[in-house]
Amino acid sequence: QVQLVESGGGSVQAGGSMRLSCAASASTYISKCMAWFRQAPGKEREGVAAVYSVGGRTYYTDSVKGRFTISQDNAKITVYLQMNSLKPEDTAMYFCAAHLGAPCGDIWWHPAQYNAWGQGTQVTVSS
Repeated sequence: QVQLVESGGGSVQAGGSMRLSCAASASTYISKCMAWFRQAPGKEREGVAAVYSVGGRTYYTDSVKGRFTISQDNAKITVYLQMNSLKPEDTAMYFCAAHLGAPCGDIWWHPAQYNAWGQGTQVTVSS
């Protein structure tokens, strides 16, 4: 079972930037789809971005395209989410997720695809 540990959340004003990190305990040599989800109070968990460790293909939900960037380190065990031009509607608990041994695919945004989750980190954007 892979362990995921997120860091980097906090509070920021609208228009600001923030970077989230997710460290995975999985081996570098295991292919994996790593993703960021978010969940605001009273709303469903939403897929924000994903990256496949083999080749680095990335996926984004429409509302964050051009503002957020997902990346992975060379060892492919830490995933980052750089968030720029933050908006109040980005406020949510952000979760890191992993699916070992498979590419992200067309349903990367679906929570059921992932079998490991971090504890979450709160991101609050004030207007």
